[in-house]
Order: sequence, then structure tokens, then C-alpha cells
Amino acid sequence: MDFFDTTTLMSFFLGIGLAASAGFRIFLPLFALSLGAHFGADLIHLNESWQWVGSWPAIITLGVATLVEVVAYYIPIVDNLLDTIAVPLAAIAGTLLMASTLMDMGEVATWALAIIAGGGTAAAVSGTTAATRAVSTGTTGGTGNFVVNTGETAAASVLSLTSFIWAPLAFVLVLITLYFAYRIWKKSRQFFAEE
Repeated sequence: MDFFDTTTLMSFFLGIGLAASAGFRIFLPLFALSLGAHFGADLIHLNESWQWVGSWPAIITLGVATLVEVVAYYIPIVDNLLDTIAVPLAAIAGTLLMASTLMDMGEVATWALAIIAGGGTAAAVSGTTAATRAVSTGTTGGTGNFVVNTGETAAASVLSLTSFIWAPLAFVLVLITLYFAYRIWKKSRQFFAEE
């Protein structure tokens, strides 16, 4: 296994882009991967044990889950309740997304990289979005959450799409996202410290 092999590197970039997207919306990148695997099988190569993701049952299940998740975030109070479980679920989704896209790697290396890079990226983004929504709820009484929710869904969509179109750009966007996530996290700590 050569990590700097083009195929391996591109699969890593794809996995990181989708994992970060899972930090914004858990099911949207899984649904995007499912659609991509089904309709773009020549372009998107998945780990052999993940070929089932492109099946019609997976597409339908993940499509319904995506729709329910997106709508649920627009329901007041429910959005904050979802944030209590979103970080661990995003980490799991990020791990699975990374593992499904990594090519030409051994099992140990695949899962180690998936857990650390995929799960860690998704958890970092998800934790920041939860903090952002908490600040929005605290400062606007929840009325500003609509904007936060719309931004998160848009970010998940753009990041997922970019991951498929040109994975290196998605990787750069993830680095930018993580930088802003760190800045938002610092500001949210100050906000909660003042209360």
C-alpha cells in the first residue's frame, strides 16, 4: 500500500470531504454516496465490502432518512435535542464514509484512518454546529436557528457534491471549515463563560 498513490490519495480526499459533510448533516452525505455509487459506478469506486451502498434499498432508506433529518432540524426544540446525539452519530457516519471510500489499503490501516480522520473530522464539525445552534438559541430565542439550519444543509450539500466533482478541492474546503470551526468553538466558549 502506498498512501501517495493517486487512487489512494483521491479516495482519502473523497472520504474526508464526505466525513466533514456528515458533521453538518449525518444522512445527506450517506445518501449522496449511495446515489453516486449507483448512478456513477464508473466514477466512484468504493471499498469492496461497501458495494451494497449503491443498491436501491440503500438509496431509498438513506433518502428517507435524509429528508426526515433535514425537516427535523427546522422544528424548534427538536433541533437542539438532535444536537445532543448528533456528535457521536456524526463521528460514526464520518468513520463509515471514510472506510467505504478508502481503496488499496489493509483493513487495519483503513479502519485506523477512518476512525481518526473520518470520525474525528465529522465530530469536530458536528460539535461546532451544535455550539453555533446553542449560541443562536441563546441570543435569538431560537428564531435565528432557521438560518443556522439552512446554512448547515447547504454546507453539507456543497461539500458532498464537491467531494464527487473534485475531491482535492473538497479537502481544501474541509481545512477551511475546520479553521472556522475552531474559531467558532473559541467564540462559543467565551459566550458560555460570560453567562
